[in-house]
Amino acid sequence: MQIAHLYLRASTKDQDAERALVSLQQFAQDHSLSVKSTFTENISGTKLDRPALNALLDAAQAGEVLLVESVDRLSRLSQADWAKLKAIIEAKGLKLVVADLPTSHQLIDDEGITGQIMRVINSMLIDLMATMARLDQEKRVERIKQGLEKKKARGEKVGGKTKNHKKWDEIQKHLGNPTLTMDQVAKLCGVGVATVYRVKRESIPSSS
Repeated sequence: MQIAHLYLRASTKDQDAERALVSLQQFAQDHSLSVKSTFTENISGTKLDRPALNALLDAAQAGEVLLVESVDRLSRLSQADWAKLKAIIEAKGLKLVVADLPTSHQLIDDEGITGQIMRVINSMLIDLMATMARLDQEKRVERIKQGLEKKKARGEKVGGKTKNHKKWDEIQKHLGNPTLTMDQVAKLCGVGVATVYRVKRESIPSSS
């Protein structure tokens, strides 16, 4: 039974990096893979230096499987950085198997001339998918940038923290109590004094 190392990644802490864990475990079971370790992290796929990925590459041994859900979970890297990561994986002698790329599944039991041919084919396909993942990321960043520019053009506020209406209502409620100081309101609401002053300032109707 072949040894496999699972790698799961999500871009932000608000996303569930372990979303695909069950499906990858099932994939390993269906393909007679023994899962030796699972590495999970919340970090951008555009970064080459990732703690969990580095740890996986250090721990894995030649002939073992690096299993990912899709190529974009492994890489949204620039072409140069993808070439570096790919070279590291190949130098380690790891088999990169992508769950949603069926041709890569044959690498699990790559024997003889057929295995060599499949390695070449999969290398080309994975390169293509890595490029598509990077381009998708670049388009996404460009769309966000364009959206922010449009908001600026409309005079809307860009950046900063979104107003927590529930928290503001709580602050306003305590501000209505004349026996409480600003510091006391801040402590009761779990916010900074500056936030309390801001709420008070913005709650006062402007004179016409």
